Amino acid sequence: MSTTAAEDHSDDLAEFGYKQELDRSIGKFASFAAGVSYISILTGTFQLFYFGFAFGGPAYWWTWPTVFLGQVMVALCFAELAANFPVAGSIYNWSKRMGSATIAWLGGWMMLTASIVTIAAVALAYQLTLPQIWSEFQVYGDGSGKYDFAANAVILATVLIIFTTVINALGVKLMARINSTGVFIELIAAVLLIILLAANITRGPDVLFETQGTGTGHDWGYFGAFLAASLASAYVMYGFDTASSLGEETKDPRRTAPLAIMRAVIASFILGGLILLFAILAVSDINSDQIGVAGLQFVILDVLGNTVGKIFLICVVIAVTVCCLAVHTATIRMMFAMARDNNLPAGEHLAKVDPKHKTPIIPAIITGFLAWLILVVNIRQPQIFTVITSIGIIMIYIAYLLVTVPMLRKRLSGEWPPKDAKQRGYFTLGRWGLPINAIAVGWGIFMAINLLWPRKDVYNATEPFHWYLQYGAVLFIAVVFFDGLAYYWFVQRHKTGVLESHAAAARAEAVPEPLQPA
Repeated sequence: MSTTAAEDHSDDLAEFGYKQELDRSIGKFASFAAGVSYISILTGTFQLFYFGFAFGGPAYWWTWPTVFLGQVMVALCFAELAANFPVAGSIYNWSKRMGSATIAWLGGWMMLTASIVTIAAVALAYQLTLPQIWSEFQVYGDGSGKYDFAANAVILATVLIIFTTVINALGVKLMARINSTGVFIELIAAVLLIILLAANITRGPDVLFETQGTGTGHDWGYFGAFLAASLASAYVMYGFDTASSLGEETKDPRRTAPLAIMRAVIASFILGGLILLFAILAVSDINSDQIGVAGLQFVILDVLGNTVGKIFLICVVIAVTVCCLAVHTATIRMMFAMARDNNLPAGEHLAKVDPKHKTPIIPAIITGFLAWLILVVNIRQPQIFTVITSIGIIMIYIAYLLVTVPMLRKRLSGEWPPKDAKQRGYFTLGRWGLPINAIAVGWGIFMAINLLWPRKDVYNATEPFHWYLQYGAVLFIAVVFFDGLAYYWFVQRHKTGVLESHAAAARAEAVPEPLQPA
């Protein structure tokens, strides 16, 4: 990138009151890869296929396009925001400009907490794949003990979190290089997997309308089962905003980030949908109980055999690795963005950018430690995976709503989009903006309720049966939301304002005025 271009982007950032400190080195593919690796179809589909199939049978496949239709509306809103506000900590900065200071803090706080939880949830996916590649990866016990699965998952996840912490501390260039390589392997593996599964189809598409009696016992029949099964798809198709969260490190971010967001969500939908489709059509016995237990890992080994199947499972491990790396990276940017506005305790330390690596090292370490702590606290809970995953995803859907709802209010009042957006060549939804934004809000509310619903068969299906497991997601999120709000209102809001050490040159001469609370 030329010096002139670099200066232009620095001036661009100065419009938002910040000086350029992070390493602006991410290109188009690396930006796209950041969004793809966060969604990570090979991580999500292999992690959750068993869940969706167990609740919905083969007809669960229809949850994939359903969730996509809702999430692509959110992605379109985010693409428009990414073009106008290419700033680190996308959700936080977007909610700050669409809503009030309080809404911004809550959006950032929910996304930050959710992302830390998500790092732990993604890292746990090692347990679902590594022992199936080689039994020696079952380090703790032999897999038959009550706590063997959960304890071993924590051990493997700890190794992964240490890796992502170190890589992120060494700088965005190394992170982007590893992430882009991993995504390239993931995309090639996904295409090859689709081809091989398609070549081994044993039944027709009419199986996609079979429910296998999964609606029996539900108050709403199969619709109730379908709603539960849809969680498997909802748990996968998010995180596309990561491309914009790296906006301060991306070349030509106003054009690169919006396209990266849309390409990431569309590519993930197509590839993930075809993998799920052909897996259902190719598995030898569609009625096997193992599908709802061992998931896609079982299907791949069943259809492709042990040797070829394990090669693809190795690709899944690579996908899980870069997924965890991308989530960790996005979390660091969120912490940095909030700290730079003095919106977190010890903001000056959390916002410090290492002069050599040009990355916030302290947030990298703290984020990794907190994610690891979540694992350790839950080490003796066999249902650790479902509860932790659910908590993270629900908070992300709520954080998304804290952007799309204020955005819709601005649209209705004629304050959005900016009048000069089209003239300046920014991505804009034009006359479609209002209906797309409205659908995005409606979808977000619907899915947040669906995710929050304390179904016993989802959150506490097996022993030990404890009320706090069934209601764990609701309780944890309520505590995070209201305690966070109380902390901000009584403590942090009185300190809020861009730190002088991070303010743009034009503003550095005076102490910035604090953001005005709602």
